[in-house]
Amino acid sequence: MAAPQALTLASLHDVELCGHAAAGDRRAFGELVRRHGSVVRGLLRRMGAQAAEADDTAQDAFMTAFERIGEFRGEGTFAAWVKRIAARHYLRRLQKERRLGELGAEALEEAEARGPGTDTTIDLDAALKSLAPPERLCVSLCYGAGLSHAEAAESLNLPLGTVKSHVKRGLDKLRSRLSPDGDGGQRRQVGG
Repeated sequence: MAAPQALTLASLHDVELCGHAAAGDRRAFGELVRRHGSVVRGLLRRMGAQAAEADDTAQDAFMTAFERIGEFRGEGTFAAWVKRIAARHYLRRLQKERRLGELGAEALEEAEARGPGTDTTIDLDAALKSLAPPERLCVSLCYGAGLSHAEAAESLNLPLGTVKSHVKRGLDKLRSRLSPDGDGGQRRQVGG
C-alpha cells in the first residue's frame, strides 16, 4: 500500500510536508527533496559548482535542512529556505578550499582566452558562466538563492558595497549578453 501513501504525500503543500517531516516522517522529507532537488542543484551549478560538487553540496544542504526542519516557519517558501542553506554550504566549501582569491585570476585568464564572442543566441547559464566568478557568486546568491545584499556580504565575508558592485556589474553584463541586439537593449539610431 505504498502507492496511496505516495499519492497522499504528493498532494500535500510544502508547509504540510515540513510539519510531517518535523514530526519524524522521513518520507515527507523525501518528497520535499524530490520536488526541490533539481532546483537546488541548478542554483549551485550557476554559482560555479561542477556537477558532482553540486550534487554533494545539495545533499549536504538537504541533510542540514532535515536536521533543522523544525526551524522552518513557513514565512517564505521551502525552496528559498533550502537554497539559502545550499548557497551557504557551497560558500563554505569555497572558503575551505581558499579558491575565492584564485577565482578572480582564473576569470581574467578565461576572458582573455575566449576573446570577443560572436554568438548572438545565448542561454542564462552560459551568460552566467561568462561573468567573473565573484560577480557570478553575488548575482547567484542575491537572485538565485534569494539572499539580500547584506546576507550575501555576510556569507562571503565581503563589504556590503563590494557585493553591491559585483551584483550591479554582473547584472549589467547579463543584460548586455542577453539582449537581442547585444548592446544592452539600447539600439542606436542612425541619421536621426
